[in-house]
Formats: sequence, structure tokens, C-alpha cells
Amino acid sequence: MKRTKIIIAVTVAVIVAGVAGFLLFRGTRSAEQRFDEIHPTRGSISSSVSTTGAVEPQNRVKIQSSVGGRVEEILVEEGQLVKKGTVLAMLSSTERAALLDAAKLQGKSELSYWNNVYKKTGVIAPMDGQVIVRSVDPGQTVTTSDSLFVLSDHLIVKAYVDETDIGRVKTGQRAVIGLDAYPEIRVNGVVEHIYYESRLQNNVSIYNVDVIPDRIPEVFRSGMSANIRIIVEEHTGTLLLPQRAVQSRNGSSVVMQKKPGKEGGQRYTRVKTGLQDDGKIEILSGITDSSVVLLPDSSFVLPKNSSGTNPFTPQRSRR
Repeated sequence: MKRTKIIIAVTVAVIVAGVAGFLLFRGTRSAEQRFDEIHPTRGSISSSVSTTGAVEPQNRVKIQSSVGGRVEEILVEEGQLVKKGTVLAMLSSTERAALLDAAKLQGKSELSYWNNVYKKTGVIAPMDGQVIVRSVDPGQTVTTSDSLFVLSDHLIVKAYVDETDIGRVKTGQRAVIGLDAYPEIRVNGVVEHIYYESRLQNNVSIYNVDVIPDRIPEVFRSGMSANIRIIVEEHTGTLLLPQRAVQSRNGSSVVMQKKPGKEGGQRYTRVKTGLQDDGKIEILSGITDSSVVLLPDSSFVLPKNSSGTNPFTPQRSRR
């Protein structure tokens, strides 16, 4: 009887050891590192400053009347393009308006006489531009301090650049402009002016930067929110690798390559890197177009015990 118990215990131990060894072997095989072999590619890469801004007139001119009185006619509409010297509206001065109102009581002939004798005053456009604001209507009484129209000579984009990035921005740099209202529209532009005085926004010093678009789409409106990407530096035809192919070891940038010979294995090659953008990194030296770089297989996932149970681990009792 005792001998039988010993045999059963030995058999169970052998089975347990065999299952454990199998599981350990399978886990070890699954944990082997796998690599993809890739070649560097040639392409373009850039470094940029991304920020927000708004569409604004480059020169915004308020048009006021030289005399106070009553608006008789409005001759332009909002959004209309006008030339310098165009008559925007006709006004009657306060004296003329009072005189005409009195003449109406005397009859049509009296009114016609004073209309010809006492002429209206014209509101003239001082420059070529677009009417972006019309603040008055016919019959409205205005003073010399009231703004009747606002003219814009050219719509630009004013970018708001953080003080930590303003040192990288220079006049003449290329920019790409997008609108929140029309995300499918992209317009190229150029940095024309960087303001010297900052302003505080959320306790951060912000500098305004004027970006001049190459073209003004019809959908552009003053005050629209914009997204601007200013191209600080751009290289074309340069050697590129995915950023995850470059590692840092002992303060140097390295890539992994196959060891020459039958034994195989991996070796690290020191490289000099440049710009980084959109998951790519520029390789300045260390490898060539024909080099083979080992990239860890991103699809490989180490096995996990999702259930958290092991048949050979003692289980804690639950109440």
C-alpha cells in the first residue's frame, strides 16, 4: 500500500514537471525578439513651428463723415471691392436736412429748388480695398465721430507665436495656413513681419507674426480662426529612417544591423542624426542607402496571462 502511494506521488511529480517545462519552453520561444529588415529611403523632411492665429486686414481703415447729418443713400454693399475715390454714401448735413424737411411743407417746387441749391455731401473711399463693415443705413443720423464703413486693403493671417518658438521664426520663411471653418482648404504663405512687442496671453508672452497668403480664397473672412505651420528648416533628398529605428546608447545615436558572418546576431552602428518630423528622422552619416537596418517587429507582443491564474500557483481562499 505504501509502495503504491509512492509510485502515484512520483508519477504526479513527473507530470507536473513535464507540463511546467512545456509551458516554460513555449513562453521562451514566444519571447524571442523578432526584427524587420529595412533600407533607408530618400525624401524630404522639415522642422516647423505650429501655432494658431486669425484672419485680419493688413490695413484696416475706418471711414467717418466730415460733417454730421443724415444718411441719404448707401451706394456700396458689404464685401464689395472699391477703388480710391469711389463714392460710398451721400449725406445731408444737419442744416441741409433741417432745410429740406421745412421745404417739404412748402411743396414740391420748393423742395426741388433747395435740392438743387444745397447739394449733398459724399463719403469717399480713401484707398483701394474691400468694404468689410457697413455700419449705417439710409435715414440714420450720424456725427463726425461715427464709423460709417471699414475698408481692408488686403487680408492676412496674424499668427500668435510663443516666446519659446519666436527665436526660430524669421521673415521670408514659408508657411501653410488652414482655417478651422474650412479644414479642407490649405493656402501657402510667407512670414512678412515679426512684431517687436509681446503681449500676455494666459500668463505666456506671445508675439504676433504677419503671414501673407499667396492667394485669398473667397471664403476668407476677417476674424476667422486659423492654424499656421511655419516651416523653420527643410531638407530635400536626404536619407531617412523611422524614428524608432534610432536608439540612444551611452549618449550616442545608434541603429541596429546584422553582424557579418554565418553566426549572425546584431551589432550597433553609430549614426549622426538631423531633423525629425512625422515619425521620420534624418540620417546625416553612419549608414548609406544600401545599408540594412534591423527594426523591432511592432506586431510582436509578449504573451500575457490575462486570466491571472496558474494551475500550479496556490489560490487564495475567498470569503
